[in-house]
Amino acid sequence: MRTTANSLTTVRNLGILAHVDAGKTTVTERILYTTGATYKRGEVHDGTTVTDFDSQERDRGITIFAAAVSCDWDGHRINLIDTPGHVDFADEVERSLRVLDGAIAVFDAVAGVEPQSESVWRQADRHGVPRIAFVNKLDRAGADLDRAVDSIRERLHPTPLVVQLPIGAEDGFTGVVDLVRMRALCWSGNGERTETPVSEALLTTAQERRRQLAEAVAELDPTALEEYCDTGTLTAEALAAALRTVTRSGAGLVVLCGSAYRNRGIEPLLDAAVAYLPAPTELPPVRGTVDGAEQERPADPAAPFAALVFKVNSTATGRLTFVRVYSGTIRKGETVWDAATGRTERVSRILRVQADRHEEVAQAVAGDIVAVIGVKAARPGATLTVPGAPLVLEPPSTAEPVVSVAVEARRGTDTDRLATALARLVEEDPSLKVRTDPETGQTLLSGMGELHLEVAVEKIRRDLGLEVGVGRPQVAYRETVVRGVGGLVYRHVKQDGGAGQFAHLVLDVAASEEVEGFEFASTVTGGRVPQEYVRAVEAGCRDALVEGPLGGHPVTGLRVVLTDGATHPKDSSELAFRTAGRLALREALRRCTMAVLEPVVEVTVSVPEDAVGGVLGDLAARRGRILGQVGRAGTAVLTAIVPLAELFGYASRLRGRTQGRGTFTTRPAGYAPAPAGLGR
Repeated sequence: MRTTANSLTTVRNLGILAHVDAGKTTVTERILYTTGATYKRGEVHDGTTVTDFDSQERDRGITIFAAAVSCDWDGHRINLIDTPGHVDFADEVERSLRVLDGAIAVFDAVAGVEPQSESVWRQADRHGVPRIAFVNKLDRAGADLDRAVDSIRERLHPTPLVVQLPIGAEDGFTGVVDLVRMRALCWSGNGERTETPVSEALLTTAQERRRQLAEAVAELDPTALEEYCDTGTLTAEALAAALRTVTRSGAGLVVLCGSAYRNRGIEPLLDAAVAYLPAPTELPPVRGTVDGAEQERPADPAAPFAALVFKVNSTATGRLTFVRVYSGTIRKGETVWDAATGRTERVSRILRVQADRHEEVAQAVAGDIVAVIGVKAARPGATLTVPGAPLVLEPPSTAEPVVSVAVEARRGTDTDRLATALARLVEEDPSLKVRTDPETGQTLLSGMGELHLEVAVEKIRRDLGLEVGVGRPQVAYRETVVRGVGGLVYRHVKQDGGAGQFAHLVLDVAASEEVEGFEFASTVTGGRVPQEYVRAVEAGCRDALVEGPLGGHPVTGLRVVLTDGATHPKDSSELAFRTAGRLALREALRRCTMAVLEPVVEVTVSVPEDAVGGVLGDLAARRGRILGQVGRAGTAVLTAIVPLAELFGYASRLRGRTQGRGTFTTRPAGYAPAPAGLGR
């Protein structure tokens, strides 16, 4: 139960966002250590971290599953979610961002903004999550705060507000100057912090940086501008208040710096998170729908209960359902209503989560992030409410899978166990899909990338001890219209006793300006086709998009216009027009000039300069299109657009060409036309 000190105004629900290897898990570990939540500093390379507790995360040295932890700092309760940084697990980030009130974006002081940094930043933009930035690894060779801030400004387009000045550089980095309060904070080798006046050597630079900070803040905040015009400066209190305002509005980005590995800069980061990022009560009431009508629920423990499920995890001790409570209070033993399934379930236990450890609590109130036991059917995105006051909250979006593998149990007796395991995987991770190939009868597991599927299959092997055979990955092709057809007439007549079916349609089919998606319009006049039948035609056309004429792939990037039609007074119905829409579009697609599209990704490869030629040749052989090349501290960074199908096994090839010194990251870049014959 929360104490008075931990009222709603002193709660912060925050996420840690970053590119893989930027150090976000280390930042999380240092936050837990600094706040006293752990007594020993966890290390990624030693496999001793709290949040990367899964055996695969420790083996691979990366975050795969979002982990929730809680800690206390300066009278505030901080609920933290450490999110994955690899592109294959972007859907896990999406679900986490949906329930967060703020975020700390971590950047590498050497690399600056990296591809996945940009992707998670855009995800946070879509959700309107206020952020502060932490430029990490200032103790590394080549670290440069100003260059990292420039990359933030150029690639992410916020207004950076740098509130610290580093003391020392690279190996000599020992602390920071707090520009808001004009004090020096230094850390010793064992991580102990001391506060001193700013040294004479740094005072002039610090004063100039503070003046620049005050000017930048005054341009963004009217209240600060008024004081700045009157006095020519801003007091520490006025500057802090303005930084809070512009952070919450998204007008500016507070930037701090440090070295998480050496435990330098964590206390100021916690102070900034508490000072500038919002509490649940400072956000607009959550919006949902009731019978199609929009309704708001305030972040009030006395309001009707409403919570969003954002993660499900099956453990040896039971099913954990992670929820963000937006309003009301839930106590163990009470009944909740699942808006997605329409069923009521009993909450037997409520747990405050510390990664893989749990502390049982008697209740959870608005603003809490907890796990509940006893809810058996709720999936990520479901809304839980009290039965007497239903509400449906908007679920997080789920990306469409782009890679598939065939999976089968090596022993015939394990087939049913494999089916159960796959169903549980899909329940925990909505970005995974399972289907049966109608032609081969194989079970296909689809996901966001090769690593995503590799982790899923390994989870089955480790958790259940199943021997699973896996086929070569296959990408998800699409089909699109290159040249359409106009005036296609289709007449659907069916009479086999009783009420018949009649629908007459005239369709125009053309390529859409959008490469992905489907547009439908009607220009029928005079009531020749009633509006409810027009909607049925659109539904039928969407049915036809499931399989294209070239290779049975989903169809995208087309526009369909219903230009004319006719009805029968007795035999016309919504079913008849839906059937006609499906069959008419199938016929139209057979007459159109079609093309197969394949998924492509933007690849960023970091290699030693002496290996650039071989890597460029290999990318060209993989049908890659080079976008650019920059040098960075003896390393060349190559950017290219490459078909996803050509990247299977690329990690081992790159290691071989660079003697293990090359690394690469990817992010989705949409679809592009495939070579003739591919995907057919």
